[in-house]
Amino acid sequence: MMYQDKIMFEIYQDNTYSKEFRVVYFSELNDHNRDKEIDRAMLGDHYYDGFFLTLKKERAMRDIDRVVDRLNTGNDFNLDDLKTELSEILID
Repeated sequence: MMYQDKIMFEIYQDNTYSKEFRVVYFSELNDHNRDKEIDRAMLGDHYYDGFFLTLKKERAMRDIDRVVDRLNTGNDFNLDDLKTELSEILID
């Protein structure tokens, strides 16, 4: 599998006053926003990262965004729940 066939993402918790969970899709960044988004993610608290196939991009981003929304609403959602929720899209 070529590196272009997959997209890397990270879910992190912003360490500002909001403590909001966010996601960054590293493989989707361009020259305009790359440095800003990577710096922002690196300053936050890592929660989870992984890869999904480019072919499943729309579904994967929708599923990941749904997980981030659940984390931000304070639902009891641990890493095992996250892995189960995303098991159909994640690759090793």
